[in-house]
Amino acid sequence: MTYFFETYGCQMNTAESAALSLVLRERGWTVAEAGEKADLVILNTCSVRATAEKRVLGRLAWYGALKKKRTFTLLVAGCMAQLRGEALKTQNRAVDYVMGTAARSVFPLILESLEKGPENASGASVAGEEGRIGIEETPVFSFAPFHGEEGQFRALVPIMHGCNNFCSYCIVPYVRGREISRDPLSILTEIDLLADRGVREITLLGQNVNSYFWEGKIGFPELLELIVRRVEKTSIRWIRFLSSHPKDLSPRLIRVMADHAEFCRHLHLCVQHGSNTILAAMNRRYTREQYLDLVAEIRDALPGISLSTDILIGFPGETDEDLEETLELMEKVKFLYAYMYHYNPREGTAAYELPGRISEELKRDRLSRIIALQKRHTLELLKGRIGCREKVLVEGISRKNADELITRTERDEMVAVSGAPSMIGFFAEVTLQSLRGNTFRGGGLMPAG
Repeated sequence: MTYFFETYGCQMNTAESAALSLVLRERGWTVAEAGEKADLVILNTCSVRATAEKRVLGRLAWYGALKKKRTFTLLVAGCMAQLRGEALKTQNRAVDYVMGTAARSVFPLILESLEKGPENASGASVAGEEGRIGIEETPVFSFAPFHGEEGQFRALVPIMHGCNNFCSYCIVPYVRGREISRDPLSILTEIDLLADRGVREITLLGQNVNSYFWEGKIGFPELLELIVRRVEKTSIRWIRFLSSHPKDLSPRLIRVMADHAEFCRHLHLCVQHGSNTILAAMNRRYTREQYLDLVAEIRDALPGISLSTDILIGFPGETDEDLEETLELMEKVKFLYAYMYHYNPREGTAAYELPGRISEELKRDRLSRIIALQKRHTLELLKGRIGCREKVLVEGISRKNADELITRTERDEMVAVSGAPSMIGFFAEVTLQSLRGNTFRGGGLMPAG
């Protein structure tokens, strides 16, 4: 039998899709070339933004039309499945199963029913307790033992699940539940398996990795020290982590990064806004001054580190002065890149009830100013790097030019360079010679340890 995944949203979803793929392969299933050729199609969904849900609903309509031509099973998993539950099946008759974020343990049971024959999918009940998770609830969540893909050299390793922050605009705590940290022994065991497979780079994942805490003894800095000692004599040379909440990034974490070259000199540090008024309304629990002090501390300890961020514009009550404060903060920090978007109301969040909503036209106008400034900063920073000799990880063949390889620096910069495909998956050194958009054109590719 064959399967096909469509994964939407964050890298946590990507890792969880990989874990589910492993379950399928262990049962003898094989991956299909496309959804229209699979016996089982799985949509692993996201509910963070309305646009992500709209994309999924469009795909459900497409698969609904396909079901009129051939028989297959359609399973909706992830955050959207958790939030909408049975309604997904009621509104989309093509859906056979709905599996929320806390219901992954039933996945083998679903597969078992399908292996007995496709007729078992018809009228199947919802898998797991779907719906909005209450503030005090901690749903059962079990981490998969392994999240790797066959033949990969970069890997995602979940270390925690859920969020306790309740930012007023965010649906994540209601679909992911409270924070649950993963057993450090399980994390180290997975890293050992990845190292045995020749993985070169790992990214530790969590809704807020800085709040990792295991049995009152091991926080995130301690976990990082355990991981560094574990990878010292393996193929793994680079370690990254996502995502970091500014309120939880401690001085000790900064020292651990500074003391160990294995940690890539790049950090994604979500600011969301530059106005203290809006940050308070968002329930971010830090001020612009605290954020700027943190940036200064990071850059003092880690010279040359690149920073990226998220910026949310058009929040209810936002004024022109609030926008200017955000632009000023961007001028002070100069992020290498940013994920920029305007506020969309998410029913069920605290911000949904706030007065002072901004018109769509004004939100788009303000966002365009944010994007324009970020583009200027990105170009300035990248131009300043031309001429540098950098270590890169060779990731694959460029989609734009089959004669070039695409590589990435530890600062999360992309470099296209001529080279042999046999270099893919290995470290190399390259000189940054010129820019093509936001991608460097490199030269002098040489193998590196």
